Amino acid sequence: MPVRPRLHVVVYVCAAVLAAVSLGSTLYHGVEERGAALAFGVLITVGELIRRDGTRIREAAPLAAAGSLSYALLGEIAGRPAAHGAGQVVTVVLAASLLGSVPHVGRGDGPALDPPARRVLTVGCVAVCFQPLYRQGVFDDWGGPAYALVLLALLSLTALCDAVLAAALAHSRTGWPFLPMLRDELRSLPGIGAAVIATGAVMALGVAVVGLWALPVFSVPLLLAQLSYRRYAAVRATYRQTIASLARATEIAGYTPAGHARRVAGLSQAVGRDLGLTEPELTVLEYAALMHDIGQLSLVDPVPEGATAGLPVTEQRRIALLGGAVVRQTGVDPRVAGIVERQADPHREQPLAARIVRVVNAYEEKSREGGPGGPLTALEELRLAAAGEYAPEVVEALARVLSRNTEGARESGDRSW
Repeated sequence: MPVRPRLHVVVYVCAAVLAAVSLGSTLYHGVEERGAALAFGVLITVGELIRRDGTRIREAAPLAAAGSLSYALLGEIAGRPAAHGAGQVVTVVLAASLLGSVPHVGRGDGPALDPPARRVLTVGCVAVCFQPLYRQGVFDDWGGPAYALVLLALLSLTALCDAVLAAALAHSRTGWPFLPMLRDELRSLPGIGAAVIATGAVMALGVAVVGLWALPVFSVPLLLAQLSYRRYAAVRATYRQTIASLARATEIAGYTPAGHARRVAGLSQAVGRDLGLTEPELTVLEYAALMHDIGQLSLVDPVPEGATAGLPVTEQRRIALLGGAVVRQTGVDPRVAGIVERQADPHREQPLAARIVRVVNAYEEKSREGGPGGPLTALEELRLAAAGEYAPEVVEALARVLSRNTEGARESGDRSW
């Protein structure tokens, strides 16, 4: 049977073809409005230079994104019609983005392929929809407010398409459910996404009236918003590090093996994504998984290797309740304490996050005890006990996650897991 390419490969090919066609058109016809092309290119390059990457950051370079969209919607410069076309827009945006990414690549933290591919396709779509219509005089009879609304509507539609594209790319690469990922993408739009849309439209309108001096003026509010977002992200990172340090108390005291909480948290998040949890729910799940063994600090005699899955149910519940009481004293989200307290309850009475923590913790303990063949043996034991002790849907989600990780490691040549 012929193998159909995955969606993210198709998207990369489409972005590459669009970039090649745009570059060829620009080289053939020459660069129009070189001053404007240089000004927007510098703006996009600066935006890429100050980008901030992270797993929870949807738009790492908001200034570059706003500048790219503004250049795609540029119809006039200080009252005179602009002469550049859609091909030049894509070429300038791509060249500036690549130039701004050079220092990041040199440090080994350059962007993945998804953001540049999305940038090329979204900017190309906006330019193709706007530039030909503007040159044909479709918007000549539109007044100021109506024209501004058209720009905002076009940018909003582009933002929605970009959210769908981002969720589809992540679904294609990871196999995680599409709808929860799309929901997370759409939830992020009213934040930094709305600032990018508004700034892109205002920049295009400002340059049309006062010229290229509008670019640095209207960049300041977005830069301040990006700075505030960075501070917020730093606070979140410090908060998570504090929780992770508290969770390591059981490891330092010798109650649990080194790295146990971290491994349970990472695998729990992967299972949660497979089951369709949203980003806020995944954050709560991560914190609960990190602190799920904190109740063992109250034990006089430590459990060997911290393996609580083999203890009597009453003892498991006592440790879970003690752990929940400790978590409540830390000021963490009360939902985290509730998950820790209920991780030993019958799975039919547990919330989904507690079911996940219980299954993943049991898998981690059983696979550690089983030697080289421990992972397969542990998964089989969980499946046999799923009907009464563990949630069957969580066990199957764990099996899917482990299967995907194994395939990914085989493709990359990594045999560590």
